[in-house]
Amino acid sequence: MKTRRKVLAYITRGEEPDWEILVFQQKDNPEAGIQVPGGTIESDELIIDALYREIEEETGITRENLELKGKVIKNKYFPEHKNKIYERTIFHLSYIGDNDEKWEYIVKGDGKDEGMTFCHRFVPVDQIPELAGNQDEAINFLT
Repeated sequence: MKTRRKVLAYITRGEEPDWEILVFQQKDNPEAGIQVPGGTIESDELIIDALYREIEEETGITRENLELKGKVIKNKYFPEHKNKIYERTIFHLSYIGDNDEKWEYIVKGDGKDEGMTFCHRFVPVDQIPELAGNQDEAINFLT
């Protein structure tokens, strides 16, 4: 069975316990659910480079506006509908850029999301809605 390596970014702002976390929805496909930035690690790519690349491609936030807090969790999961093993590593980063409340961003890069518009916002960590694809599996490890 093939393994696909993925990264996810829990990007927070503010001070604990009042953290807010960055989430987004696809403007033209809201049924895809609420998500956090993340994606596939390319075969020749370092995990940390994939993390920052995915964040910038999906949000427009550059590395200079983030402070890496650490790795939250690494696990494997096995979607029943796919013949693959997914290895997901979730990182916690702090947003230190301008405090925009909401913004839209057209996805860059050459992946399947290229050209889509993502609508971003920060929500309180303790009020985070259910995330698509079980992306909220490690939220409790932030506090």
